[in-house]
Amino acid sequence: MRIRWTIRGAAVLLAVAVAAMTPQSFAPLPVAAADPETNAPGDSHVVSIHVDDVRHWVITVFSAAMDSEFTVEVQRPSDTSVPRPVLYLLSGGSGGVGPGSWDRQTHATDFLADKQVNVVQPIGGAASYYADWRNPDPRLGIVKWKTFLTDELPPLLDTALGANGRNAIAGVSMSGTSVLQLPIARPGLYRAVAAYSGCAQISDPLGQAYVRLTVAYSAGDAANMYGPPGDPMWAANDPYLNAESLRGLDLYLSSGNGLPGPYDKSGGRGLVGAGPGALVNQVLVGGIIEAATDQCTRILADRLTSLNIPATVNLRPYGTHSWGYWDDELKASWPVLAHGLGL
Repeated sequence: MRIRWTIRGAAVLLAVAVAAMTPQSFAPLPVAAADPETNAPGDSHVVSIHVDDVRHWVITVFSAAMDSEFTVEVQRPSDTSVPRPVLYLLSGGSGGVGPGSWDRQTHATDFLADKQVNVVQPIGGAASYYADWRNPDPRLGIVKWKTFLTDELPPLLDTALGANGRNAIAGVSMSGTSVLQLPIARPGLYRAVAAYSGCAQISDPLGQAYVRLTVAYSAGDAANMYGPPGDPMWAANDPYLNAESLRGLDLYLSSGNGLPGPYDKSGGRGLVGAGPGALVNQVLVGGIIEAATDQCTRILADRLTSLNIPATVNLRPYGTHSWGYWDDELKASWPVLAHGLGL
């Protein structure tokens, strides 16, 4: 166990040291933003819907909790003659801003194009863990992403998209923690969860250090999230400690082991950046981080087994902390997500 956590700590330190590496607009469609039926609690509402084509929408939503507007990218199902479910895809530490996103690094929307599901990608929340922070942060501002994703956004999207109320959620890296926290916070909101290369155990000292350094990547202070080390808020939001509340969900967990695999080469799928530096970063830094998430995933899988909670777990014998593998994992996890979505 000492070796296991030493690797994990090294992953965090190295990742933070090395990782310091115009959306199109469309004519808006009128929406009844003032209609109470399209408003969420606290006066959150749809500001506008921009349509690229019949399948692809960009929805701007005002969050009352954060007093800000956020973009939500949506891929509609090919058949909207009946209400369809919603799959939320969360990105990693960048919050989907910049090159590190499902759209820019994977074939997720192509794969899901014939699956008769609304695919929703909220944009924003960098380094936030999509949590409700206890205090405003000087750098990140008011952070209430848990409220946004569980209370404000779902009813607005259900109305705008004519959805059927069945939801699933999937996330990578940072959001591989979040997608386990959110169903615990709002039982019944999601039917299925897929967590790729995440760490559930956040309340132990090394878990807290991991979160703090991830948040510090965007110059935020995690003390404003769950308080100082040892504060009860850390344990209250720890999916490992609260794993009993995951019972009844369709669960999928995955991670590589950090060893180079088929995408860890020049021109490999999902490589972020260009030149030899990008590949070195993926192999060395991404390898160490994924070795850590491998242990995190094993620990959570063992916890679920001890609680007799079923889960599909894929522990690949290769692969770094990078998008090519997460693209594959979305496809591998689809049967689990589809079951929860009723597809």
